[in-house]
Amino acid sequence: MPQLTSRTTSRRGLLFGTAAVSAGAFLTGCTSNETKDESPAGSDRPAADDRPGKPVTIGFAGPQADHGWLNAINDNAQNRAKKYSDVTLEITEGSNDTAAQIGQIETLINKKVDVLVVLPADGKALTQVGLKAMRAGIPVVNLDRIFNTPQAYRCWIGGDNYGMGLNAGHYIGEKLKGKSGARVVELAGLDNLELTKQRTQGFDDALKNYPNITKVARQAAEFTVESGQAKMAQLLQAQSKFDALWNHDDDQGVGALRAVEQAGRDDFLMVGGAGALSAFQAIQQDDGVLKATVLYPPSMAASAIDLARALGQGKGVGGLAEFEIPASITLYSAVVDKDNVDQYLSTGFK
Repeated sequence: MPQLTSRTTSRRGLLFGTAAVSAGAFLTGCTSNETKDESPAGSDRPAADDRPGKPVTIGFAGPQADHGWLNAINDNAQNRAKKYSDVTLEITEGSNDTAAQIGQIETLINKKVDVLVVLPADGKALTQVGLKAMRAGIPVVNLDRIFNTPQAYRCWIGGDNYGMGLNAGHYIGEKLKGKSGARVVELAGLDNLELTKQRTQGFDDALKNYPNITKVARQAAEFTVESGQAKMAQLLQAQSKFDALWNHDDDQGVGALRAVEQAGRDDFLMVGGAGALSAFQAIQQDDGVLKATVLYPPSMAASAIDLARALGQGKGVGGLAEFEIPASITLYSAVVDKDNVDQYLSTGFK
């Protein structure tokens, strides 16, 4: 196992350089199969590619994989690291206990890993340990749930919660555009999470573009199959008629669909969230209420490994003119329906 303990001047540049981009095109440089070096325009720094380079030890710390999406996060990170012969991945046992996760990250800091990738169970609560790593000269890639200050990470990469709601709302809005007095309901996730509030805000903002549509009910579930089934049953009982449902999460959507089937309802369209394989398969079959889902790609964990490797090797990103890698990368929440579901099947998480 490579043990790289030196902290160079270039490392400090990596820690405190600034740039921002919305993801989509940026990672091609980190995953390119090109055999030649490509440098960002205006710099002499090589872009990261697949060829073996300086050995990098990456510490990875995430929450407990008690959800299909979180399990896919771990799988994406580990599989991506295996792709690189120059990467050693030090992965912790996931925990939803804040103190335990802080302890795991401090262990990785003490091991002097070259880069940290952290998906905090609670971004606010883990901000101080992110700051501790950065002050120790270890760049942090903050994955998804964001720390309270940019000083606690070198680069943030994550999904677009607001964009999920926005795109779900626009999809439903276009489907109901010609319907007078259209009614929609929302099955949200955990209301104590900022991401849930952002998803609802995006959905509400999208619906403002469709004056014929009224949101008549909202119920918060807990991102679990059981809660999805129970809360959806309550919605169905309270609302004898509506035209569309947006469900924030495909895992809880499994339960929601069970409740719909038990109630014998098929008089509305449903849009899911995140991109579970079960949702893709239901959309592909097109024999039920689920017609689309908006993505929150767990592939962000693989991209985080690419970013960590590039940071550890002091390399830039192909396709960008910037000398440093970006400080912030927001993934796009694409809408997947029957027209494009085949393209996304391989990305679905279980």
